[in-house]
Amino acid sequence: MRANDYFIIPISVAILITLLSVIITKRTLGSSKSAGGERTPPGPWKLPIIGNLHQLATGSSLPHRRLAELAQQYGPLMQLQLGEIPTVIVSSAEWAKEFMQAHDLNFASRPFIPAANIIFYGGRDIGFSPHGPYWTKMRRTKMLRPIMEEEMAKLVGLINTKPTINLTEMMLSLGNSITCRAAFGKIQKQEEVFLPFIKQFMKMLGGFSLVDLFPSSNLLRLLVANAAERKLKKVHSAADAIMETIINDRLAKRSSKKAAAGNDDEDLLGVLLNLKDTDDLGFTEIKAVILDMFLAGSDTWTITVEWAMSELMKHPRVMEKAQREVRKVFNGKGSIDRLQYLQLVLKETLRLHPPGPLAIPRESKETVMVNGYKILAKTRVFVNLWAINRDPHHWTQPEVFEPERFLNSSVDFRGTDFHYLPFGAGRRMCPGMHYGLALAYLSLANLIYHFDWKLPHQMKPEDLDMSERFGIEVKRQKNLILIPAPYHPR
Repeated sequence: MRANDYFIIPISVAILITLLSVIITKRTLGSSKSAGGERTPPGPWKLPIIGNLHQLATGSSLPHRRLAELAQQYGPLMQLQLGEIPTVIVSSAEWAKEFMQAHDLNFASRPFIPAANIIFYGGRDIGFSPHGPYWTKMRRTKMLRPIMEEEMAKLVGLINTKPTINLTEMMLSLGNSITCRAAFGKIQKQEEVFLPFIKQFMKMLGGFSLVDLFPSSNLLRLLVANAAERKLKKVHSAADAIMETIINDRLAKRSSKKAAAGNDDEDLLGVLLNLKDTDDLGFTEIKAVILDMFLAGSDTWTITVEWAMSELMKHPRVMEKAQREVRKVFNGKGSIDRLQYLQLVLKETLRLHPPGPLAIPRESKETVMVNGYKILAKTRVFVNLWAINRDPHHWTQPEVFEPERFLNSSVDFRGTDFHYLPFGAGRRMCPGMHYGLALAYLSLANLIYHFDWKLPHQMKPEDLDMSERFGIEVKRQKNLILIPAPYHPR
C-alpha cells in the first residue's frame, strides 16, 4: 500500500492571510546548521508557522512533480518544514540507498497518521504498522493466489458484448472481484456491500488534514479534526460490522460438518484464522490485514494495467510487438512465462508510472548522521520514487516509453537497483509486490490477446491524454475509453 496525498494544501485564503499578516520572512537558502553546528539537509526558505507549505502550493499541481522541481534547485536530499513536521525528501538513487539500505532500520517506522490509525485499528495492519515484532510477524503472511483465469474470462465475455468500454471502470471491477475472492473465497452479498466502504476509506486516506501537520494545535483539532474523525469512525464501524459477520460465518462453517475439506484455507481469511490458532493473532489484527489487502490489492495493480494499456495505445509499435508475442505463445499453447517482451512493457510502465510515486512516509527512530547530514529523530521521510525512476543520470531519455531499455538488463523489481524503485526497497518495501505483478501481467496478456484495440472518435495516438490525477495512488485524470475488436485465431 502506498499513502501519498499528504501534500495537497487546501488552505483557505482567509487562514493564509491571517497567518501571513503576523509573519516576518527570512530567506535561508542552502544548507543550514543545527544547534550543535552540524549540517542539516539544504532546503528552500520557510515561513514561521506554516514552514514550506506555501511553496508546495505553487508550481506543478501534483506533489511528486512539485517536489521534483524543488529537488532540481536544492538537491536530491532536501529538508522541508511542513507545519510542525520536519520532513526530508529523497530524490536520487544514491540517497535512497542511504535511507533504505544503510540506515534502513532507523527509518523503518511509520509516522502517526490519524486516518490510518482509525481505519487500521491503531496500526494493526501491515502497511502502516510501526516497525517491530508485530510488523515482522505480519509481513510473513503470504498473499494468496487468486482465481485469475475465471474472473478474467468473465471480463473478456463482458467486453465481447460492448462496442465501447470504459477500461478504467472494468479494471476496477475486476480488481474488486479478485480481491474479494482472494480474501473470502467467494463473492456473496455481504462482501459486495463491503466494497463501497473500501472506496470511502481510499478517499479519506487520500485526503488532507491540517491536524496531521499541526498535531499540537488543540484549536485545529477542535475545529477540523473532530468532525472528520466522527465521519471516519462511523464509516469504519459499519465496515467492521460487515467483517465481523463474515468472520462469524466462516467460524460457523468451520465448526460444521458441511464445510468442504481444504477449501476453507485457500483464501486470506482462512490463513489468518489458522494463524490465530497458532500465532496468537487476534480478530482485530485479522480485520486490519483484510482491510489492508482491499486497500492495497484492489487499486494498485489495476492502475498499472490501465497505464500500460494507455502507453500501448499511445505507442502502436510497442502494442504490435507485444501483441504478436502474446498471440504466438498462446496460439502455440505455450506458457505465459515465455512472454519476455510483455515483461519489459510492464517494467517500463512501472518506471514511468509507479502507482505510489511518493512511497508511504517513513519516520526516523533516533537522531542519526546520514552521509554528513544530521537527521533528527521523528523526522518524516518521503522517497520520491517518481523522480528517481526518471533521473537522467541513470536513464537515457527518461521521459520516453521504451521497453527495450530493459532488454538484456538485470534491473528488476526487488529493490536492489536503487535507480529503479517502483515498489520501494528495504524493510518497508511493498509486501504485495508479487501479488500485484502476477495480476497485472496476466490481465495485460489477456487484454491484448483477445482484442485489437482502437481509440474512440478517430483519435490519434499522440492525442491521447496522459495527465494524472493524484490520490492515494496516481491514476489517469480521465478514464480510458477504448473500442475492442475481438480477435479470432485461425
